[in-house]
Amino acid sequence: MNLNPVRAARRGAVLATLAALAAACSVAPPQPSALAEANFNGEAAVAQVRAAAGPAARELDVQPLRDPQVEDLRQKAEALEKSRKYPEAAAALDQALQINADDPALLQERAEAALLLHRLDDAERFAQKAFDGGSQVGPLCRRHWAAIAQARQGKLDGVNAAMKLAKRQDHYDALVPQRDGLIKSRKQAQDKIAVCTVAAPARY
Repeated sequence: MNLNPVRAARRGAVLATLAALAAACSVAPPQPSALAEANFNGEAAVAQVRAAAGPAARELDVQPLRDPQVEDLRQKAEALEKSRKYPEAAAALDQALQINADDPALLQERAEAALLLHRLDDAERFAQKAFDGGSQVGPLCRRHWAAIAQARQGKLDGVNAAMKLAKRQDHYDALVPQRDGLIKSRKQAQDKIAVCTVAAPARY
């Protein structure tokens, strides 16, 4: 079938448009969670969490008595972490949590182990549980909220990276509410760090 030049040009334009639309539809949206975990610096995050504890002097700081077996597992986890054997350290803390699932300090250490493993949802979950069951004041409290803030920052970084990589406007637009929500929730966690500081009773 012979087409005149005008029809041939129109047909070519239509086919090109359809091909472009098909290609656009086949583009998968970037995954923020995967980008967050891939780019997260767990060691730097944990350093900031522990720095948030600050000095405990002149401040209320509740230290519970611990089961000797739990303490042994905590020390084992600490040694493994120093050797950068992060999965093994997390496993030792999981064993300790099987003995005492509600110890706020133990839960916080597990949250920090999750940060080292780039498991941001787990880090936030453990830190929140630690805060809910803890004294909610003092250095440990600051570590709870600092861990939550770091996890949310990591997620936010993942969303921002996904937005930069988005090839379609609808993929970009779908990430905007998630980005805005994380900015707000990260700020809330950061603000709560200071609220944890309560002066100890004066001694006479």
